[in-house]
Amino acid sequence: MATEYRRAPALRLRSRARCFSSARVQAAALLTLSPSLAAFAPFFRPEAAPWEWLRRIPEALASLPPPPPLTGLPPGVHVEGPVWLGEGVRLPPYATLLGPTWIGPGTEIRPGAYLRGNVIVGAGAVLGNACEFKHCLLLDGVQAPHFNYVGDSILGERAHLGAGVICSNLRLDQQEVTVRLPEGVMATGLRKFGAVLGDGAEVGCNAVLNPGTILGKRALVMPATAFGGFLPAATIARTRGVLQTFPRRD
Repeated sequence: MATEYRRAPALRLRSRARCFSSARVQAAALLTLSPSLAAFAPFFRPEAAPWEWLRRIPEALASLPPPPPLTGLPPGVHVEGPVWLGEGVRLPPYATLLGPTWIGPGTEIRPGAYLRGNVIVGAGAVLGNACEFKHCLLLDGVQAPHFNYVGDSILGERAHLGAGVICSNLRLDQQEVTVRLPEGVMATGLRKFGAVLGDGAEVGCNAVLNPGTILGKRALVMPATAFGGFLPAATIARTRGVLQTFPRRD
């Protein structure tokens, strides 16, 4: 579980008074449901709010027929519960796959990956070494290759996470996660909600996305940045600190 530090309780209380309906935000503005995930289309409607897709993940997986028995797995790959592996999925020498989990064709799972269940992954994705995935939807071509945490989040087509990126999904006070938009603050009804990355969005190494983050298509968060709220499409977010150098005293 990854958490966020909340430093302004007074501001949070004012924001709650301005919450408005999720009907103003549609998944179609951020995400294109991949062809490999066509079987799940009834559950991920383009007119729904993107975080409503998160609610539908367990139902979408429950709609599938039981998976065929998995044979020929590397000895270090632990599988528990229903797991569907598409054609050409590349498995590492060791990993943990907990169902229900659906992995699309041609996806690469690297050593030490930990899939905790309620995970749907499209085609040609990369689930990297020592990465953790829980209750998430990854569309075609997503790359989360090194030391990432992706919990209660959606990554759009070709979204990319640099090494060490964290999608924080739980507020430190464990209250409802809200989404901060230019129009105001939007209630989600979710206690756990990480981030939604639009198609082609990127996040640089060691950045942290606070709960309820929304990145538009091709938005970019620069490395080592703690970001929360909404970043419009094709927009860059960065912070500039002051770097000091001085002689050693020993």
